[in-house]
Order: sequence, then structure tokens, then C-alpha cells
Amino acid sequence: MKLLKIAAVCGLAAGAAAADPVEGTWQTEPDDGSYAHIVMAPCGGKICGQIARTFNAGGEYTSPTRGKTLVIDMVPQGNGKYEGKVWRPSNNKIYLGKMTLDGSRLKLRGCVAGGLICSAQTWRRVQ
Repeated sequence: MKLLKIAAVCGLAAGAAAADPVEGTWQTEPDDGSYAHIVMAPCGGKICGQIARTFNAGGEYTSPTRGKTLVIDMVPQGNGKYEGKVWRPSNNKIYLGKMTLDGSRLKLRGCVAGGLICSAQTWRRVQ
């Protein structure tokens, strides 16, 4: 019986340790006067980020983008780096995406021309 308890505790610890460090809620930088909270979570063997809350100068509001996926199929590359795609709601375009995790900061880049021209934001962890 004691062995079963130890195995259960070890199993729970292993499950918690398997979570990707980028998982959680992140706040974007303002883009066209609005910003959002993005929930990063596994999607298959990759990481995706969905718009959970949206804010503008007047506070929280219900944006038509709420619930949509902004960070698409990011694949961990090691050392806190990820590659996939990102969607920019303000122009409805999808870009080659790269992310770099540094503690409670997440640098997200959307690139064109094979990654030669990029626009970047640094997000902060909310939760």
C-alpha cells in the first residue's frame, strides 16, 4: 500500500514537471491601442496561444478576436526557443513566428521574407 502511495506521488510530480514553461497567461504589448491576455497551452505536441481577454483605453471589452488562436503550433526548439506561426489580428495576417522565453518575459516575433524582416513584442507573464 505504501508503495502505491509513493508511485502516485511520483506520477503527479512527473505530470507537473512535464508542463512546458511557456504555459500560462501572458499580456501582450498594445497594438493599435488594444492589448490582450493570451493563454498558452499544449495543442497536440505543440504550444498554441488563445486570446482570453481583451483591453483598450476604456478597460476590458469583448473583442471579436476573443477566443481566437494568436500563437499557432509553436514547436519547442530547446533553450527557451520556439518556432511556429503567429496571427496579427489588426491586419488579419499570419506570419512565421518565433518565441524566446526569458523568465517572466516572452519575446514574440512575426516575420516575413523567410525570417529576414520581423516585428517583435515582449509579453509579460500574468499567471
